[in-house]
Amino acid sequence: MRNQLASVTTGEYQVAVVRSSRLSAGEVEVSSVVAADADRVWSEVIRFDGINAEFMPVMRMTSPRGWRDRSLEDVDPGQRLFRSWLLLFGVFPVDYDDIRLVEVGPGYRFLERSQMMSSSTWEHERVIEAVAPGTCRISDRVRFTPRWRLLGPVLRWFVPRLFAHRHRQLRRRYSGPA
Repeated sequence: MRNQLASVTTGEYQVAVVRSSRLSAGEVEVSSVVAADADRVWSEVIRFDGINAEFMPVMRMTSPRGWRDRSLEDVDPGQRLFRSWLLLFGVFPVDYDDIRLVEVGPGYRFLERSQMMSSSTWEHERVIEAVAPGTCRISDRVRFTPRWRLLGPVLRWFVPRLFAHRHRQLRRRYSGPA
């Protein structure tokens, strides 16, 4: 069972929060149009420095030293990559993500299905598609099932705000010429 809790659209920016009845599971969809070529955006957002640029200053994800210069395209889908700690304000550990990409492609797309300390299931799909020359749409869909029922309301409050923040950072980053 799914019911939409909220939807906000401002220009080319949209956040939809969807709730499922199963253990207070949730779903968030966010989409933004930015002034940059899809290939440029893709090459930057699939690297950990690009991911952390979206998160900061709210959050930062850790990665092993060898991963700092690699991209998500370098992985064999289905394999657990590593445990990444999520650091609130870049300092305080609040969660971890056992990162597992299950699909990369077709096109500029990835699908992550991981387990987190807070969520028994975490699914994040990102798609980047050209909409006009020099312009692309970045879409994120996140589904999660809290590990503990009491975390449901917390995650349904926090995850949409975190992804709205990520998209604000993306729009700011790609608001002008390269």
